[in-house]
Amino acid sequence: MINNPILPGFNPDASILRVGDDYYIATSTFEWFPGVQLYHSKDLAHWELLPHALQRTSQLDLRGNPSSGGVWAPALSYHDGTYYLLFTDVKGRKGVYKDLHNYVVTADSMLGPWSEPVYLNGSGFDPYLFHDDDGTKWLLNMQWDFRDGRSRFGGIVMQQYDPIEKRLIGPVKTIYEGTELGVTEGPQLLRRGGYYYLLVAEGGTGINHAATLARSRSIGGPYETDPAYPVMTTRGAPGHPLQNAGHGMLVETQKGEWYMCHICSRPFPGTKLNPLGRETSLQRCVWTEDGWLRLAHEGRLPALTVPAPDLEQHPFPAKQAKDDFNAPALGREYQTLRVPAEDAWLSLTERPGFLRLRGRESLHSWHRQSMVARRLQHFRCTAETRMEYEPEHFMQMAGLAFYYDESDYYYLRVTQDGERGRKLGVLSSASGKYGEHREQELSVDGWPAYYLRAVVRERSLRFYASPDGGRWQAVGGEFDLGVLSDEHGGKLGFTGTMIGLCAQDLNGTGKHADFDYFAYSAD
Repeated sequence: MINNPILPGFNPDASILRVGDDYYIATSTFEWFPGVQLYHSKDLAHWELLPHALQRTSQLDLRGNPSSGGVWAPALSYHDGTYYLLFTDVKGRKGVYKDLHNYVVTADSMLGPWSEPVYLNGSGFDPYLFHDDDGTKWLLNMQWDFRDGRSRFGGIVMQQYDPIEKRLIGPVKTIYEGTELGVTEGPQLLRRGGYYYLLVAEGGTGINHAATLARSRSIGGPYETDPAYPVMTTRGAPGHPLQNAGHGMLVETQKGEWYMCHICSRPFPGTKLNPLGRETSLQRCVWTEDGWLRLAHEGRLPALTVPAPDLEQHPFPAKQAKDDFNAPALGREYQTLRVPAEDAWLSLTERPGFLRLRGRESLHSWHRQSMVARRLQHFRCTAETRMEYEPEHFMQMAGLAFYYDESDYYYLRVTQDGERGRKLGVLSSASGKYGEHREQELSVDGWPAYYLRAVVRERSLRFYASPDGGRWQAVGGEFDLGVLSDEHGGKLGFTGTMIGLCAQDLNGTGKHADFDYFAYSAD
C-alpha cells in the first residue's frame, strides 16, 4: 500500500512525470532558495529528494519577493530526450494585481544542470507545456484578470511555443472557463483515446479545493466538463483527515495503471490550521467505459492508503536524524530564505564540523537574512542544535526558529541585553504582533555553549535549553503551533513551517554563530 501523504510537510502543487521506469515530482518552494524541490521514485511509494532545479540567482532571484510569492506551481514534461520545467516567479501578490513571470528551463537529466530561464509571459500563473503528437508545443496557464466586475480567474488560456526561437507564437486562445466551483487554475493537458483531456484545479486552495476534468476532440476546444465533476474534493467533508484536496496531476505506469498526485493538508481537528503546510498525496484512478476518470476506491474523497502499482518495491536509504555539518555543502533537505548559501554569510569550512552563520538582517527582512532551514514534517518530533555564540549587543542574536513568515514565528534565541547580561529566551510573532516573553528568559552568562531543543506534540510547541546537553530547562512556556499555518489570522499564505538555524546582527558587523549539529527526529 501507499501511505498518504507521500511527501509530508510543505510540498504543494506537485507535478508528476514518468520517463521510462523512473518517476519524478516537482513541488513549489515559494520564497525559499534553491528553487523547486525535485523527487525521484521507482515504485510511487518510496521517494528520494534530488538536487533542487534552480540553483543560481541567474535562474531565480528572490530578493525582495513577498512571503508566499516566488516559485509557484512548477510543471514537469519530457520530449525527445529533454526535460522541461516551467514555473512562475511571483514578484507581487497583494491587491488586485499580480506581478507574474513565467519561465521554462530545460535539462538533459533531472539531476541537472538546468538551463538559464526563458521568459514566456506574465498573463497568469500555473504554466504547463504540452507536447502534441505532431511535434507542436503548447503553453497553458490561467489568465489573471484585475478589472472591476470580472472574475480574477479568467479561465485557461493556450498559446503555441516555438522551441527553436524560444518564444511564444501565434494567437492566445481561452480554451476553458471552468465551472461554478470557480477559481480555475493549475492546468494539465494529456491525450488519450482520441480526446484531449484537461485537468484543472478549482475552488481555491482552501476547503473548496477540487480537481475537475474536461475533454475535447480538438486541442483548441470546445472542452466538455465531466458530467460527474469534480473528480476529487473534500468540500462538504470537514472531518476528513486529508483536507483541501485538489490541484491534481496524472501519470500512467509502465503497466497501464493511472495515479493522480494532488495537494492536501492535515489541519488540527475542528480547525483550518495546518502548520505542516500543503502536502502531496497520491490516488489510484480508473477510466470508465465512456472515457471519464474516477478515483479507484469510488467517491470523491482522497484515500489515506491506496494500492501500490504492480512494480517492484524500491526503498531508498533512510536519512540520518543528525547532521554534524562535516560535509562540504549543505544537505539537500535545507533551504535558505530568498538568497543562496554564499560564503559572504555562511561557511562549512572556516571551522570544520560547524555551520558558521554571520548575522545579517532581521527575521522580518525580505532581502538578506542568514537562515538555514528544513521542513517540519511530523506532528510529533524533536529538533535540536548546539550553538557557540558570543553576542556583545542587543542588536545581535542567534538560535533556533520555527518560522512561517515575518508575521508568524517562534524564535529561541541568545542575545546580550546590556546590564541584564546575556539572555536566552523566546521571541514570537502572531499575525504581526511581536512579543519577547521576558518573564521566562534564562540568564546564561558563563554558559560555554547553548544546547537548544524544540519539542512538538501536535499543536503544542515547547522550547528547552542546556549548557551541557544534560541539564535541560524549559524556556518560554507552551506555544500554539497552529499560529504557523496558511490560514492563521485569515492571511491565506501558501507555505508551511520551516525549522531554521539563524543569526542576526542589526548593527551590520556580521557577528557569527557556530552550530555544531542539527538533529531532527520524528517521535
